[in-house]
Amino acid sequence: MWFNEANLRPVLDRAANEVGLGHPAVELIRIGSNAVFRLGGGVVARIAPSARLLDNARRQIGVARWLADAEYPATRAVAVKQPVEIDGVVVTFWESISSQEVYAPLADVGRLVRRLHDLPQPPGLTLPTLAPFGLPGDPLPSFVGLDDADAAYLRSRIAWSREAFPDLPFTLPAGHVHGDANVGNVICDDSGAPVLIDLDSFSVGAREWDLIQTALFYDRLGWHDESEYRDFVEAYGYDLMEWGGYGSLADMREIAMTTWIAKKAATSAGAAVEAAKRVAAIRTGGSRQDWGAY
Repeated sequence: MWFNEANLRPVLDRAANEVGLGHPAVELIRIGSNAVFRLGGGVVARIAPSARLLDNARRQIGVARWLADAEYPATRAVAVKQPVEIDGVVVTFWESISSQEVYAPLADVGRLVRRLHDLPQPPGLTLPTLAPFGLPGDPLPSFVGLDDADAAYLRSRIAWSREAFPDLPFTLPAGHVHGDANVGNVICDDSGAPVLIDLDSFSVGAREWDLIQTALFYDRLGWHDESEYRDFVEAYGYDLMEWGGYGSLADMREIAMTTWIAKKAATSAGAAVEAAKRVAAIRTGGSRQDWGAY
């Protein structure tokens, strides 16, 4: 696979030079949907694997600058001309938040999501409509690396989610959403203050989507305990689990989580095993307590 550290380092060095940073890549932080490198000078670079993601990168920079102007604690885009499209990938540059990733307490997560939802959106920022399962007519994933029956079942559940999601009985006022709000996307800076990261999925739609992962992680997966979840609910001011559409939205979020890992099955044996385990649990109503955190 070409999307690896050895191939990306020289591309990143050229992109940094192009915007006048000139900081060499110091270390690879991770490679997932994006590759993330720490550079010198307190800069972090994110590399998206396709030029098709250029518009999304532009939107991330726009969102980051809006949040900075609003003095909201989110990841800050470096003040250079960006994003940079180079050799078929897209590079963005961000101010480093901390020397290590420490996740914020759930009370802080709840407060940040509440504060985000309360912000007025500037008229000059255009965000897409929230469509977590794609639009009608979009092709469904092939899921290479998954058992054929599992792949077919997962595609059927995506199709169901795509049709059913807009008709859920949402009650919270719609507006801008982070799109992937969970504890993994709120980290502490070096002073311990919480900061929202990963702006890839910003959109406009049901606010319930920004609450479902925390509820699901507590209720079905056991990744949060009851005290942590109550801290989140108190901080945000609303308990999604008391909403009539909670069960259906939780089912859909499980599909989204499983889809993400299933797309990696072709290149990762671990992802293939995890995806198969998740599909089996969804199909049979089995426990989710052994799902791995990816």
